[in-house]
Amino acid sequence: MKVVHHYRHGNPRMGVFYVVFGLLFGVLMLGLAWRQLFMHKEYRQREERQSQRRIIQPGPRGNIYDYSGKLLVGNRPRFSAVVYLEELKEEFTKEYIRIKRELEDAHRATGSTEKFTFQWVEIRSQARFNVLQRYLDEVNRILGANHQLSERNILRHFNERSLMPFELVSDVPPEGYARLIEQLPLGSKIDIYTDTARDYPNGAAAAHALGYVRGSWQVPPPDLPGDNLRTYSYKGEVGINGLEKEFNNILQGQSGGEVYIVDKFQYQFGEPIAQINARQGDSIQTSLDIDLQLAAERALGNRTGAVVAIKVDTGEVLVLASSPSYDLNDFSPRLSQETADEINEKGAWLSRATRGLYPPGSTFKLVTAIAGMRAGIIDPDEKVAGGAYFPVGDRLFPEHSGGPYYSTDLRKAIEKSSNVYFYDMGIRTGIDNISAEARRFGLDKPAGIEIPFEETRMSIPDKEWSRRVRGFGWRGGDTANVSIGQGDLLVTPLGMAAFAASLARRETRTDVTILKRKNDEVIDHGGEPIGLTDDQYNAILEGMERVVGLKGTGRYAMIDGVRIAGKTGTAQVKIPGKKLTLAWFLGFAPVDDPQIAVVVIVEGLKPGDHYAGGATAAPVAREVFKEYFRERAADELLAITP
Repeated sequence: MKVVHHYRHGNPRMGVFYVVFGLLFGVLMLGLAWRQLFMHKEYRQREERQSQRRIIQPGPRGNIYDYSGKLLVGNRPRFSAVVYLEELKEEFTKEYIRIKRELEDAHRATGSTEKFTFQWVEIRSQARFNVLQRYLDEVNRILGANHQLSERNILRHFNERSLMPFELVSDVPPEGYARLIEQLPLGSKIDIYTDTARDYPNGAAAAHALGYVRGSWQVPPPDLPGDNLRTYSYKGEVGINGLEKEFNNILQGQSGGEVYIVDKFQYQFGEPIAQINARQGDSIQTSLDIDLQLAAERALGNRTGAVVAIKVDTGEVLVLASSPSYDLNDFSPRLSQETADEINEKGAWLSRATRGLYPPGSTFKLVTAIAGMRAGIIDPDEKVAGGAYFPVGDRLFPEHSGGPYYSTDLRKAIEKSSNVYFYDMGIRTGIDNISAEARRFGLDKPAGIEIPFEETRMSIPDKEWSRRVRGFGWRGGDTANVSIGQGDLLVTPLGMAAFAASLARRETRTDVTILKRKNDEVIDHGGEPIGLTDDQYNAILEGMERVVGLKGTGRYAMIDGVRIAGKTGTAQVKIPGKKLTLAWFLGFAPVDDPQIAVVVIVEGLKPGDHYAGGATAAPVAREVFKEYFRERAADELLAITP
């Protein structure tokens, strides 16, 4: 008989196993619960990052207008012939298979018994190139062009910008755009993509003031979900110089964008799941007068130099011209290396109006005159003997070529630009008073215009400067040179224009701006009253008006019916092996109600350029004054016409 033993109690060791198993199972359940309930958001974000992509479309830049609302900088449509890679997936695959089979057939034809191996990356690249080349050939046929593909650009586009349209031909001209629209067959996978590029309707006019832009992938993100997604961006524009740079944050448009679901090959799938439209940037209105600007640039011609015109009462800059210049349209949509080299060769990068440093020549005699009268040295009615030379120590300082002048008072000294008179008065006034006066008018500091890179290295020399820079003391001959605007004096044309506007208002500072001021804006120019009596100031004014008279050095600035106060200057600069001439004109008008201040400088480029302020710079100023008062007369006529 078989005996069966029944155990009513289990093995005690199994209990331990159950406990351990229960603990492990509990931990597993807790982990799953943690991931499902608490880490859901993180996993959801990972899924989105893998399956969604964001595309950013920069907004068009805002416009720039002149004082009367005329367009200075805008946008033009930019057309590109493109294909979308997701639409070519099947063609890429078929071309890949075709190339692979050809290689296999070629290998078998050799009779080799070795196993055929191939580099699939190279075949894939070749397949992409062949497909894209077929579409480019069609575009070239229509345009009658010979554009080429770049294997490097294709690889970069697939690796970095696969959701973006691939440009076969960029910046297609309008006539080419019309041919493509007409001749591309219905249903063609070649598309015409339209964005914007900067447009400068006046070409090179005010180029240094307006500035230019450069293409950039760094565009401001839109208010669009998906900050954590992989993002692609169309190329935007960013200001590099001039107003385009200074006000880039205002001009730059608000980006738009789209969020797409992508397949496992990173191709776009379906319609966007989120979308926001781009918005054009805000516009700015400048104080520039484009008609006045064009008149100044025509008068300056091909000569090297600068013209600045400022509205006397407001400090608004009406003209900011620098020559040589460059056509801003050559920068849009991109600047070629060849054009950049040409600009560099002719020295056109420099904005001579704001960054050119020059000795001011005889225009600085006005500063010397003010310093002398404020110091009690110069009496406007005092007659100075004059002569062909003025002795300083053992050196004779000559009168300029128009002299000698005898029995000269301040008015005549300004009219004839007498060197001897200002040597005498300058040394009697002293360099400390002269340099202090120049600083009081702000000639040692930037004018503060809203354009980047304004020059800051102006030089107003004095005794302390001489010890610090030259390492020796100040001499009498140094004072004589500074008195007539020579020596180590260095100023900018913009700085001298601000001085002219200040002088016209009988003040020491002008708050310069290149933006149009509001009609009700309260303007605080800073500074202080000029500090001259009426008789002293009128003596300067009378001398300056006689400069632009029939016998004055600036007579070529005269225009009928307008009283102009002016001062010419001719300075010399030494560069290695050469002594060159600078021609200056400084003035404002009308004398009895100053409205516009103008400064002109023309550089001599070789020793044979015998430029003079009266003969060279004054005629340029005349054209600016002429255009300004022509416009003013037209406005007044319009105002009274019923």
